[in-house]
Amino acid sequence: MYIVLAILAFGIIIAIHELGHFLSAKALNVKVVEFAIGMGPKLLKKQGKETLYTLRALPFGGFCAMEGQDEEVDDPRAFTSQKRWRRIIILVAGSLANFIAAFIIILIITAGATGFVGTTISSLVDEFPNEGPDGLMTGDTIVSINGERLYYVDDFSMFMELNTGSRVDLVIRRNGENIKLNNFPLERRNYNIDGEMRYRYGITFNAIEATAGEQLKFSCYQAFNFMRMIRVSIAMLISGAAGMEDISGPVGIVDAMNTIGQQAPTVIAAIGNIAFLMAFIGVNVAVVNLLPIPAMDGGRILFIFITWVIETVTRRRLDPKYEGYINTGAFVLLIGLMVVILYNDVMRIING
Repeated sequence: MYIVLAILAFGIIIAIHELGHFLSAKALNVKVVEFAIGMGPKLLKKQGKETLYTLRALPFGGFCAMEGQDEEVDDPRAFTSQKRWRRIIILVAGSLANFIAAFIIILIITAGATGFVGTTISSLVDEFPNEGPDGLMTGDTIVSINGERLYYVDDFSMFMELNTGSRVDLVIRRNGENIKLNNFPLERRNYNIDGEMRYRYGITFNAIEATAGEQLKFSCYQAFNFMRMIRVSIAMLISGAAGMEDISGPVGIVDAMNTIGQQAPTVIAAIGNIAFLMAFIGVNVAVVNLLPIPAMDGGRILFIFITWVIETVTRRRLDPKYEGYINTGAFVLLIGLMVVILYNDVMRIING
């Protein structure tokens, strides 16, 4: 059941993205030739007044094909016939739709929260080794770890996990003043808590009441944090801290959704966990599509600015077919990358 739900969730993410392109194109009177959910052979099709609506066999994809998207045609309603700002709006609309959908999902999930945990220290264990004016004290707010701003306790956990070694650079707020604690020793260790040995940092943070305003604030933060996690992940890939084996494609994402669904204690909790991951993947899709990579929406936007510069300098219109050549070549490379990621996903599942 969770596999089916995960596949459906992933399909919805892509459909929302393409729906953003579709609705904005229609609003700006751009001709849409076909709006497809899924890829591969057609399962269902319906011809509208001018647009063919199709449901295709493979749920991992979709597209909104506009007239003259990669070539110049003699049609005032073609995509390439539109002013630059109109084309940019259509290209951005897909990612914007994903952002909006993710925020709504987060807000719905957050509405059921009874409280949150902040980053102000409410207590330290008795054996905490670095308590005092030169270390951490009750009432301190941990503002950042290694330059990364903290908002809630999840940020503390994430950036402590990403830290290499037993020392971190902290910024804390004490009595309204920011204090730097560079190269500060902070790591998990065994503490005697209520007569039981526990592997902890030895810090307890403040509880925050889940008022309507705080729920809205947390939802905004979570959407922002999803984007930050993507930025951190890309930085790890560039630095070599993460590799191709750490990247997941559609198969890996569906497997992850299925896993968290199965591990949840109840069906309601499973649906909530899958929805939360769905929001995260939706933000991923939005951000990645806006990266300045050919064949992606961001690459197309970049090309609009490049052609504007070239045409301003040369005073000659650049044929859109050249952008089509670049996007086609980039798309072939992306397909190759997806094949490698698919292979890694399958091997990861097989090896357990």
